[in-house]
Amino acid sequence: MDLLIVTNNPDRASFRQRIGVYLDILRDNHINCEVERFPSGSLARRMLFKKTANFDGVFIHKKRLNSFDAFWLRRYAQKVIYDFDDAVMYSDKHTDRPSRKRQKSFNRTVKLADMVIAGNSYLAEHVRESNTSVNVLPTGLDTHTYKPKADLKNNGNLRLVWIGSKSTLGYLVALKPALEEIGSRFDNVVLRIICDVFFDLNNLEVEKCQWSLKTEVIDLAAGDIGLAPLPDNRFTRGKCGFKILQYSASGLPVVASPVGANAEYIQDGTNGFYAVDDSDWIEKISLLLKDSQLRQQMGRAGRQKVKQFDLKVLGKRLVSLVEGCLEKVET
Repeated sequence: MDLLIVTNNPDRASFRQRIGVYLDILRDNHINCEVERFPSGSLARRMLFKKTANFDGVFIHKKRLNSFDAFWLRRYAQKVIYDFDDAVMYSDKHTDRPSRKRQKSFNRTVKLADMVIAGNSYLAEHVRESNTSVNVLPTGLDTHTYKPKADLKNNGNLRLVWIGSKSTLGYLVALKPALEEIGSRFDNVVLRIICDVFFDLNNLEVEKCQWSLKTEVIDLAAGDIGLAPLPDNRFTRGKCGFKILQYSASGLPVVASPVGANAEYIQDGTNGFYAVDDSDWIEKISLLLKDSQLRQQMGRAGRQKVKQFDLKVLGKRLVSLVEGCLEKVET
């Protein structure tokens, strides 16, 4: 089988986590993949869509199509698979008001697809009115590359860890009051931020780790508690909780907002805690800081749960979905 994969930017984390990590698995299962960047010009896009006729199917990653693109893609492509892991039908800047333009282009795109793959159940529900052929496939990771730190004894500093990008750092910034209070209560706690931009706190030391694909596993392994704050709105409910999987694979207990996939990945009291407001964050983080056995217990539970999100497990599922769509004969 030959599959053309089209994305806005193959260098972005979203593509790497959703598609890039599975390319070898797909190819090992006789699904030959060719990746193309979505061109900016209309003529170039039409030529790309014409090229899809030479493939058994085209895999569109996250891109919402305008009417021109939808027409020519559907005219040439034998099969269309659409994959997305964000609430692309909503704006992350104006979460309180719907965007008719975004919603229209999203509905157009999922309607023309032969199959849709959504990153979580919330996103899948947004598809079903336009297309009943929708499957949930969580974002996965290679759990074997993540290693809990060898020394779990409470000696020296304890690290709160957050990993993310400039676009999501604001979610952590909102925790500043709670983090400042933690800093005033504990003199052996630091906050490690793994990102491309940073901020400082008055009462809490901040370790600034420049994010790198080569070092993120090591940087996470030095942590003690993972943080996953999210505001609750129509955009953030579409988030797929990848950082929670990273924390869990690293053997860290997690304190998280029960929003979107966070609420599915965290079993409150087992592999982490839910936190809704500042008092929750302060209470739950403090509990974990004071109890090394609880941290270890929750870390082990997280390591066990995250196995179901391993690339080998989800890769088989993706192969099955793609094969099922491309092999389906129209009657």
